[in-house]
Amino acid sequence: MPRRTVDLTEAKGLLETRADLLERGLSERDIENLVRDGILRRVRNGRYVWNSDWIQLWGEGRHLVEVVATQLNCAEPGPVFWGPSAAVLHGLPLWRFRPTGVHTVISGSRHGRTVAGVVWHNVALDPSDVIVVDGIRCTSLDRTLLDLARTTPAETSLSAADAALRAEAVTGHVQDADAAAAWIARLTERAAKSHARGIRKAREIIEFADGRAQLPGESVSRLQLARLGFMRPELQVHVVGPEGEDYWLDFGFPRARCFGEFDGKGKYIDDELRADRSAEEVVLAEKRREDAIRGVTGWRTVRWDSTDIASADALGARLRTFGIRPPG
Repeated sequence: MPRRTVDLTEAKGLLETRADLLERGLSERDIENLVRDGILRRVRNGRYVWNSDWIQLWGEGRHLVEVVATQLNCAEPGPVFWGPSAAVLHGLPLWRFRPTGVHTVISGSRHGRTVAGVVWHNVALDPSDVIVVDGIRCTSLDRTLLDLARTTPAETSLSAADAALRAEAVTGHVQDADAAAAWIARLTERAAKSHARGIRKAREIIEFADGRAQLPGESVSRLQLARLGFMRPELQVHVVGPEGEDYWLDFGFPRARCFGEFDGKGKYIDDELRADRSAEEVVLAEKRREDAIRGVTGWRTVRWDSTDIASADALGARLRTFGIRPPG
């Protein structure tokens, strides 16, 4: 079944209270039976979502629903959401990262704690680190990025950093070099003032970030390429087609005269990404595009999907079938 993304308003709309369900004519026993049978999902005490809606959401959307449910169950102004829970409020991707609980900040306690699926972190926050997103308090975007980069796998944090940089410095497929440099300098300077655990890893992620990655899969591909020895492959390579068409290729490997493309399955099965075209029409369009590119450049195109970027070795094996090997 195709997955879909949701924004904060949609996430709120998916949640139903016990009172809502009772007004629909359900009894208390009906509600418990629906939860037991997996038709209705209890997200937080007194907050539910229909499982048919839940299974259609990507992981980020599911966690956003959990964050919203937690906020609605708290007295105003509510907690300050932190780390991955702040990330989904900012609309950042969390590549294959499933948060264990909803993450918030607690002050005045010597240790963090977990209560009813809510993880309370005792971390220092400057007032400037706290912002409000549609009525919900969370850490600022810059602070969230650094916390993610310190505490989550590189694949997750790089995808989020690339997405944030793309929003600030990229128009279409072109990255403003000055804006990107200013973004990296700003976060690097902030990281340099921190002594938190994992901050060195965070600095490496920020310095490696590139907003030209259009999808998290491209970010992870670039990370695996770096691990293989391709430190700075050409990104978003522009090719003008035989009839003046503008084509952009994810990666360029000049030594092998080959382009590389991360081929997410979403373009074939996701209705939004297909833009009302059938899967067959998408495949045919991709073939025509590839033929045009090969015709004007003489270069081949290697495609890979999420299974090929599960590890550097897996991607390396895929590239070697096309004669693409790291420099040196």
